[in-house]
Amino acid sequence: MTPHERELVKGSWSQVGPDAMRLAELFYSRLFEMTPPLRRLFRGDIREQQGRLAAMMGTLIADLDRLEDLRPALRELGRRHALYGVRPEHYATFGEALMWALQRVLWSDFTPEVEEGWRAAYRLMAAEMQAGAAATGEASRPTGSA
Repeated sequence: MTPHERELVKGSWSQVGPDAMRLAELFYSRLFEMTPPLRRLFRGDIREQQGRLAAMMGTLIADLDRLEDLRPALRELGRRHALYGVRPEHYATFGEALMWALQRVLWSDFTPEVEEGWRAAYRLMAAEMQAGAAATGEASRPTGSA
């Protein structure tokens, strides 16, 4: 991820601001529309999950310049997601749902350049999360179809 991409992501995240919960709501709505079986992975209150997603994204984006500091947290997040039943193939769906939600919150400010910055950030985060999941051995454990 380039420094310019990091700045685009940080700048656009500051625009999301108070709409972070709306972004999370749109994300989960789109995710479950794209792949309905994923809904069963979220057993608790979805509003609480939306709040956790919004808070986590804020933290990750704020620390985007310090990948070495982020790496352990991302790998632990990936390990936990694997335990919940998230599979490697789900990451592409998550990424597309995120891009869809960002476009709806940022509208005309979600330029192709900003989108590419977000895609780069997501690839980086997803790769670290998947590395954490793979290290636990949970990524290959069958959990049923999703």
